[in-house]
Amino acid sequence: MSKIVTKFGGSNLRNDKDIRQILQVVRNYKRPIVVVVSAFYGVTNLLEELLLRARHDDESVHQSIEDLIELKRKAIFGIIGDPERQKTTLDQVVARIRELERYLLGVRCIGDIPSFVNDIVLSYGERLSALVLTAMLQDQGVNCAMVTPEAMGLITDGEFGNATVDFAASTEAVRKRLSVDQTIVVPGFYGISKDGRVNLFGRGGSDYTAASLACCLNAESLDIWKDVDGFHSADPKLVPDTVNIDRLNYTEAAELAYFGAKILHPRTVEPLMPHNIPIRIFNIANTDSPTQPFTIIAADGTQKSEVIKSVTYSDDFCILKLQGPGVGNKPGILAKVTAELDRNGINIKSVITAQTSINFLLGIKDLQAADRAVRSLPLPAVNNLVTEEDLSLIAVVGQGILEKHGIAARIFGAVSRKGINVEIISVGASPVAAYFIVRKADRDEAVRTIHHEFFA
Repeated sequence: MSKIVTKFGGSNLRNDKDIRQILQVVRNYKRPIVVVVSAFYGVTNLLEELLLRARHDDESVHQSIEDLIELKRKAIFGIIGDPERQKTTLDQVVARIRELERYLLGVRCIGDIPSFVNDIVLSYGERLSALVLTAMLQDQGVNCAMVTPEAMGLITDGEFGNATVDFAASTEAVRKRLSVDQTIVVPGFYGISKDGRVNLFGRGGSDYTAASLACCLNAESLDIWKDVDGFHSADPKLVPDTVNIDRLNYTEAAELAYFGAKILHPRTVEPLMPHNIPIRIFNIANTDSPTQPFTIIAADGTQKSEVIKSVTYSDDFCILKLQGPGVGNKPGILAKVTAELDRNGINIKSVITAQTSINFLLGIKDLQAADRAVRSLPLPAVNNLVTEEDLSLIAVVGQGILEKHGIAARIFGAVSRKGINVEIISVGASPVAAYFIVRKADRDEAVRTIHHEFFA
């Protein structure tokens, strides 16, 4: 029987009630599964703060370490009933946290955070949650074991902070280790380079871990358990009358994730598309029916008559503009700038060009570094360099958006009637998405207006 890979995120790991729901879900499968788990809610943020503080303040780091031990102790004693297992699990957790403390003290000694230290420290959130969840499942009579990425041989390309799984090097070893007749709990978020170093898969990368394992196992499905009812036609916190999307194709899901929908990590579909492995999105509040997903993502998504399936947004966009009378057709400018940004580790989200301007869409955290990097280049055709923040990118997603006549006119006509100024428009970069940029103050109205145009 092929395996099902499941993934539980930090939003499912806030308190004892959440953990009991996970235990119930695992039992409901009534078969051995692979469970990929994120860090407990808030722990990754805590580890990031500890790394920054460790450079100059070891006293507060020590106190936070003790607080982390107490947090885990409460979880262990709140869920695990067997006293001997309580003690054994707590001893293992404390040993792991003391390892973490030693890395943080090393940061204090050198006053810096090397990339390999950053990755290994942040991986401890998942290591700890997997250890605790395994013990809790065992206490409930589930035949299970924890297997770490290093123990199974989940090999990466060696890039710190945003690694990719090397499937040629990983698949056989992962399949051999996980194709057993018991439930396996795996800490998500990281893999191991060929020389044994921890490499993170990027923030939220436990989804990518789960997808990669599903690929290696040629799994029956990847089941992702959330605290919401799958994908919706817009953010329900912003638009009160959204509808559930019961089916998406891989490309639609990837674009929605990329442009801000927080249901999936943007890279989740990457390992699954070649193997046609479906992603099923469940709400953990509905533990009674693990066979009824709210959203299914597969190759054969459906196309609505109105085409548009969802309107999403992201505030993590800014613009770096290179202006000059002939920058659009001056040979070499784009190549020089992209090479320099790549050398500085800056991800370019999109590039939109015109005769007098080249616009780089970047993440907010990269804007200042990108501005410095470009200003260091000899670019005689560029007479002005402009940065723009306080922006929001609105994306409209649906299969057929480029083929159905009048869709773009309806989108931008609706926005125009509300008096919302559009900074940049891109239609055609993706076969399933159109996007545009507005001022952040206009974001909510733009999303509601487009949603009303297609879903009222």
